[in-house]
Amino acid sequence: MKSKLITYTKRPRLKSPYLIAAWPGMGNVAVRAVEFLWEKLRPVEFAEITADGFFSPHEAWIVNSQVEFPRLPTGKFYYWRNPSGKHDLIIFLCEAQPAQEKGYDYAKLVLDIAVLFKARRIFTFASMPSPIDHLQVPKVWTTATDKKILKELSKLEVSFLRTGQISGLNGLLLSVAKERRIEAVCFLAEIPLYAIQIENPRASKAVLSAFSRLLNLALDFSGLDEQIKIIEDEIEKLIDYFKSGTVPGPISEEEVEKIKQTLAAVTRLPESARTKIEELFKNAEKDISRANELKQELDRWHIYKDYEDRFLDLFRTRRKDNN
Repeated sequence: MKSKLITYTKRPRLKSPYLIAAWPGMGNVAVRAVEFLWEKLRPVEFAEITADGFFSPHEAWIVNSQVEFPRLPTGKFYYWRNPSGKHDLIIFLCEAQPAQEKGYDYAKLVLDIAVLFKARRIFTFASMPSPIDHLQVPKVWTTATDKKILKELSKLEVSFLRTGQISGLNGLLLSVAKERRIEAVCFLAEIPLYAIQIENPRASKAVLSAFSRLLNLALDFSGLDEQIKIIEDEIEKLIDYFKSGTVPGPISEEEVEKIKQTLAAVTRLPESARTKIEELFKNAEKDISRANELKQELDRWHIYKDYEDRFLDLFRTRRKDNN
């Protein structure tokens, strides 16, 4: 199955693969879970979906006093050959949700890859806002495209989602898979109602634990446990303040952004993100027009201030070269 919207760098031969797909969502549960899996397995990139036509830019980037068109989000496929199990893995990771009216077409492209490589099953992760405390171990819920899979999932320590909706592509992909008669599963972890806009590594660990038990995949969660402790120590201080009732009305977007920045400042930057940032610096040194892509990545992790001097040096060096 060929598409001009998918670019391949490799055509790997895979053994009865499962496909895992993730997009950003509440608590960033899905993306952080898959990024952690990426760091542990070190899969190999082999394909990418073009961003043109699927995303609606809503901002302008300023580079060297000139307006530049913003970099569109990437959606990349990776493969991992399982040395001990029955199923290899295809990992799809997208930086953003596509425009709402384009979601269905985007999901079909992801499943085109699944069909091409004869993927046996699709997995997504998501969050479920619930009245729990941020220190509670979240319950994991699940749903699937048919009863046969549900029976298999009943062996895990999970609860079944009887009714409801799973918003965004982490949910829509399941419906499109059902339409195309491809088996699909979603694991959802509870997150506190009062912290839905803050990253929740505990929930990411919960969905990954369920997934790894199903696949008999051994994962070392120690790095994720460190991240959980750091974030929860900070969140506990903030939540005490919000629960005190001293802040009238709902939390503003500005206050939420300050919370995110505070948490990001004390969160260990994943090695994969650090590597990508270094690559983007090298690209920008060769081509200053790539600086907006670098700035976007630094902002995504809320660490621009940590790299500000080095970022501005890119432009200082260019001015010296021009003189």
